[in-house]
Amino acid sequence: MVIAPSILAGDFSKFARELKRVEKSGTDWVHLDVMDGHFVPNLTFGPQVVANARPHSDLFFDTHLMCSKPEILLEPFAKAGSDLITVHVELEDQVASLLWKIRSLEKQVGLAVNPPTAIEKVKPYLEKIDLLLVMTVNPGFGGQSFIEECVPKIQQVYQWREELGLDFRIEVDGGVNQQTAAECARAGADTFVAGSALFGQRSLTRAVKKMHKTVTQVSEGYQK
Repeated sequence: MVIAPSILAGDFSKFARELKRVEKSGTDWVHLDVMDGHFVPNLTFGPQVVANARPHSDLFFDTHLMCSKPEILLEPFAKAGSDLITVHVELEDQVASLLWKIRSLEKQVGLAVNPPTAIEKVKPYLEKIDLLLVMTVNPGFGGQSFIEECVPKIQQVYQWREELGLDFRIEVDGGVNQQTAAECARAGADTFVAGSALFGQRSLTRAVKKMHKTVTQVSEGYQK
């Protein structure tokens, strides 16, 4: 079980310090939301910010590209120090070549699916990825409410993973808090991106540990 705090919910003016806070929380991952103002109606940061942050952190940089033209960003983010790069299945004809390019850059490969998109769209790519990200809000802004209708998608992906004998991670992002994280863990998720539910607490460390304990207990009970 992995908790990946979303730096988008932290204080951008103190990026390096926020990364240190995440490190001290006891998790190994941090989630980096990259938005281009076109694929989603918001703009965040580019590869230079990641390159500047990389020397200050040993965290696993889980980089989610919510971008219309990720092909121009893959190599810059790989060079900047991203460990895993996720692109969207909604890019359709480009998906296969994008996944291949990420792998050729010797980075872990992620594929994301938005709430309105049929989960069947990801099935042809499951053998080519290290992580499948099920968005549980419409991407673009933090602090949105969890969309319950996405939970069956997690269940379906978990079932496919079992049937195909694969080992990609199942990540969820959007409206994830203690309650919804438990719901997603029960459905088969093992990687949880949370922003305001973690950074909004007085102690980030306590919030991360509590969420990790919750999802681990749920998962162990589910597997029994």
